Amino acid sequence: MGRRVNVIGVGMVKFQKPGASEEYNVMAAKAARTALADAGVDYKDVEQAYAGYVFGDSTCGQRAVYEVGLTGIPVINVNNNCSTGSTALYLGRQAIEGGLAECVLVVGFEQMEKGALGSKWGDRTSPMDKHADVMNRVQGFNQSPPTAQMFGGAGREYRWKYGAKRETFGKVAEKARKHASKNPFALFNEVLSLEQIMASPEVFDPLTRFQCCPPTCGAAAAILCSEDFARKKGISGSIYIAAQSMTTDYASSFGDSMIKMIGYDMAKAAADQVYAKSGLGPEDVQVVELHDCFTANEVVTYEALGLCKEGEAEKFIEEGNNTYGGKYVTNPSGGLLSKGHPLGATGLAQCTELVWQLRGTAEARQVEGAKVALQHNLGLGGACVVTMYRKD
Repeated sequence: MGRRVNVIGVGMVKFQKPGASEEYNVMAAKAARTALADAGVDYKDVEQAYAGYVFGDSTCGQRAVYEVGLTGIPVINVNNNCSTGSTALYLGRQAIEGGLAECVLVVGFEQMEKGALGSKWGDRTSPMDKHADVMNRVQGFNQSPPTAQMFGGAGREYRWKYGAKRETFGKVAEKARKHASKNPFALFNEVLSLEQIMASPEVFDPLTRFQCCPPTCGAAAAILCSEDFARKKGISGSIYIAAQSMTTDYASSFGDSMIKMIGYDMAKAAADQVYAKSGLGPEDVQVVELHDCFTANEVVTYEALGLCKEGEAEKFIEEGNNTYGGKYVTNPSGGLLSKGHPLGATGLAQCTELVWQLRGTAEARQVEGAKVALQHNLGLGGACVVTMYRKD
């Protein structure tokens, strides 16, 4: 085990619809400056920067960081699909834990286009070809957005396997909207009823429109440091990363299961590794930010993270164990479904929310008595990062 890694500063901007946001470099710089101010350190104290984004030309990370300062430090650009932000966090954590740096900036941002995600490169092998092959073999392919077919297919498989109702998935979106209504940084603050969610246009059974995360623009950032650095700066009582793990696809991802294809085994393995490293289990967690790009993914991820037993996610939801007053508060921010999903920023926005929760500064969203927090960020292609945060 290496050195303890503290998260001493976090920051983010309000997420916006495509076309309504500022440019990526402006958003990223604002998030970075907010995190620095939150940490109480100067940019000249930062030794390395890790910048995560998916859509943009090379070295957008430098252009974003240059808005904050020109100190000649290494700037590493990271692209790992929807888990980009937490992958950048993973690299920053490794630098501190391994003694390669004392203080680093991790920033994630995205300036997205309207509409469903699509490939930009049609003249070469798709990194998603193995995933598409599974989908074609298991359920075929239609004109719906490909990711909706993948995650919707996983939801359909879950329904067939365990007899879950379509409304169960809708209840996840209902919760997300309710939570987001109390988050000033969220894209959607309007509460929706289960009836409204289920009546919205079907995208791919069992998913309706309001069960799919929207394209979003935004940025978030975190400042990580060592114990020595914190001590020298007079910083105490920081939230710290108790354990973190990253996994990629296994052979089982490309068998005959849509649930496994969208990352179930990656998530379960990463969570198990985090529990083993931290000496903590799901029973020790109070608050969770997990990757709810579609309601179906939140349902299966409850089980992958061990928040409930396999096949019991519907019961878990019906008993209210995924919200305030239950066993765990999942996605108090509103999650990707309602806070929004700017791909490169999502992992750092999750980190920001959980740090606020553990500090007790989440205002109307505050989870009472939060001491341990769990983060799950997934990218098809594939990568899954699970992080455990702790407040002593």
